[in-house]
Amino acid sequence: MVNKRWFQFFMFFILAFTLILLISVTKFIFFPFVKIVGAVAVPIIGAGILYYLTKPLMYFFERLKMNRIISIVLVFVVIILLGVFVYMYIAPIAQQQFRNLIDNVPKMVNWAQDMISLWQANQTAMPEQLDKAINDFTNNLQSHIDSVINYLFGFIGQIIGFVTSIVLVPFFLFFMLKDGEKLIPFITQIFSKKKAANIRALLSKLDATLTAFIQGQLIVSFSVGILLLIGYLIIGLNYSLTLALFAMVMNVIPFAGPFIAVIPALIVGAFQEPILVVWVSLVMIAAQQIESNLISPNVMGRALDLHPLTVITVILAAGSIAGFLGILFAVPFYALIKTIFVHFYQTYVDSKKNKDDALI
Repeated sequence: MVNKRWFQFFMFFILAFTLILLISVTKFIFFPFVKIVGAVAVPIIGAGILYYLTKPLMYFFERLKMNRIISIVLVFVVIILLGVFVYMYIAPIAQQQFRNLIDNVPKMVNWAQDMISLWQANQTAMPEQLDKAINDFTNNLQSHIDSVINYLFGFIGQIIGFVTSIVLVPFFLFFMLKDGEKLIPFITQIFSKKKAANIRALLSKLDATLTAFIQGQLIVSFSVGILLLIGYLIIGLNYSLTLALFAMVMNVIPFAGPFIAVIPALIVGAFQEPILVVWVSLVMIAAQQIESNLISPNVMGRALDLHPLTVITVILAAGSIAGFLGILFAVPFYALIKTIFVHFYQTYVDSKKNKDDALI
């Protein structure tokens, strides 16, 4: 019975849960290590994202007969040039539009209160509870707006803190680009030949999954931002660059991002001219149709192969557990876990056919 595969799996899960229980009981031992990992998590994650974004560029320079160090230096030069371009030509316009938008918030609040009052005045019959709820919301509308603005500035403060913590990102990125290909041989050297090949295949699949998500999500978000900017400029929407940049950032969040991105544009359009609500909706629908039917299939393909219902469930669960960061990293984390389980299941099926256990 000990040699039965079901018994081995059963013992594996027992030992795994026992290990988790021991870790939870002795978590005070691991607390310093968790603090250390938390301190370096931001630069490692930031460098990892840049690594997957810049790796194709480094390989392009190497195909031009340049050695690895020179290729990495040229990658950093390209990053610096992009940063300078954004700082000189995009940031000033976006900053001015954002400042104007914040200055107009009180006018938008007054407009919303007038519209609600007009709507209430034209209602002949309204449930008392609904009328009370609307009055409470109207009376506290300014406080709600202030809370949103305070949260926004708090979020910006967190971003500034995040930016200050990524000073080490260039150093991590340099060594990732320089020695990233040595990681898999380093990990697999302690295993037997067959198990090393199994691990190498798994790590290659994980690398392909991360590459598909990070590179694909960036290209898709950038494309949607450009499409929305063009659409907003055509319909004459105010603060078009700021709203397009906001949509570009929000589209990093799978599935939920586009719905979050359109809310500020609808509010600005309604305040500027009510008919713009329709035009903003049409622009967003057109951009999403182009993205879902043309850009995403060609950029990301079916590398992740995640059902939309699964994506929604994962995002909701991760958001309730870890907030915004959970929403942001839920889909790639789930894709990695799925890749691992699928790989080991395929390994199990193959080993069962060949009567040779290649599981790690």
